Amino acid sequence: MKHFESLKKNKDFVTVYQSGKSLANRYLVMYKKKNNLEYNRVGISVSKKVGNSVIRHRVTRLIRESNRLHADEIEVGYDLVIVARPSVKGKGFLEVESAFLHLAKLHHLLIEVNQSENC
Repeated sequence: MKHFESLKKNKDFVTVYQSGKSLANRYLVMYKKKNNLEYNRVGISVSKKVGNSVIRHRVTRLIRESNRLHADEIEVGYDLVIVARPSVKGKGFLEVESAFLHLAKLHHLLIEVNQSENC
């Protein structure tokens, strides 16, 4: 399993917002910025527009779990900020995971796995 840390400081989030690249889908927005480290740092932002604290924390856990399960498939050396949109409220894990992987693919962060080895 690859090592990843959380972005915790406001200045780290602001740096990624200002100088990173962003892509979005229906449920999530993902910002990425190169960090020149040998691991990824991930920050998750869920605003009060999404819902009350129980709902916001659930969405945070779903995003964190999606990142944990697919950490080995994502290139290292990036700061990632994932922002939840209000439409994610009430969605299940598979939908959040699919949205996360979709954005990782759009950002060219997914490491290609050779399918011929499985045959």
